[in-house]
Amino acid sequence: MTASDFSRQLEGYGLLTARILYHLPDHPALLQSFTWQMLDKAPTFPELRRFLDFWQRDIEGRLHSVKIAHRDLVGPADWRILDCAYPIH
Repeated sequence: MTASDFSRQLEGYGLLTARILYHLPDHPALLQSFTWQMLDKAPTFPELRRFLDFWQRDIEGRLHSVKIAHRDLVGPADWRILDCAYPIH
């Protein structure tokens, strides 16, 4: 995780996991599963929308369904400022 990822989490971004079911191009009756994770901001999910737009534009497999789970990784109760620090030799 980079510093920019942490700053995005402080801005309200959380871990989004999407399970995408799509039809195989050669066998449309069969479904394939694809799992995708990214930091994204609820409730609009701009990163997921951008990825699904790319999928529909550039990938041959037609989308069947998308199920998502979203979790804020950092919240007000998860971190606090220390009043003091104790050095250990």
